Amino acid sequence: MVNQNWDITKSSGERVSFSIPKLKASLRRVGASDVVINQIIDKVRDELYQGISTKEIYNRAFALLKKKSRYLASKYKLKRAIYELGPTGYPFEQFVAAILNYSGYNTEVGQILQGQCVPHEIDVIAHKNSETTIVECKFHSEQGQNCNVKIPLYIHSRYQDVKTHWNSNANNHSILTDGWLVTNTRFTKDALQYGKCCGLYLLSWDYPEGNGLRDRIDRLGLYPITVSTLLTNREKQFLLSRDVVLCRDLMGDAFYLDHLGVSETRKERILKEIEQLCNLPHD
Repeated sequence: MVNQNWDITKSSGERVSFSIPKLKASLRRVGASDVVINQIIDKVRDELYQGISTKEIYNRAFALLKKKSRYLASKYKLKRAIYELGPTGYPFEQFVAAILNYSGYNTEVGQILQGQCVPHEIDVIAHKNSETTIVECKFHSEQGQNCNVKIPLYIHSRYQDVKTHWNSNANNHSILTDGWLVTNTRFTKDALQYGKCCGLYLLSWDYPEGNGLRDRIDRLGLYPITVSTLLTNREKQFLLSRDVVLCRDLMGDAFYLDHLGVSETRKERILKEIEQLCNLPHD
């Protein structure tokens, strides 16, 4: 029987067993065919060495997939692309707001709201119908930095302070009904338990199951501009500084590529990649 696990080293130095079925599942998730998946698995297996890191395996699989299909490779690098929204948390806040906009909310980013005791700077305020939700975003620029229970404890206390003042203010034409905490990494077990207990909605990379950040992005086609395999890091940072956070936003703001001096040929390739990635209709 073929060994279905590889003995590897994580970036932290921890020795773990890496699952071949897990790598296959991640490739299948982005839409790679069985033929392409098996070709990548065989190639990566041939290049393995004792103690190879998970990052090196990922980079090799990504490079091989990019040769087969750039837009599938873009989807495959989604998790890393969200980390690239840093180093500050502001682009991530814009990104979360964009996801909520496409889910029927009207959003505001970086607003000050008065609480019963003190004012608070709120990352995202989301309105839908006659209800309002306040969203706090916890962005980590490095993997492995998960949100422990201290974060939802702190966010919930801020939410309660704002909610008390908001719902007693006759000038507000909506009811503050929900508080959210969104992170690009994961929550610890205690953090999840506390969120459930106090009624704070928690959203992370893979939580809630089937409706985490990754699921919402794939379902709505709301990929961050940082997933592009054709744009340089300098170009991505330029676009982020102009509030072009989503790939699909660039379709309406393609003139920024002209500002960057991108050639017409390359511009066509970039926009074609985005059309495929976001499943947008072709003009």
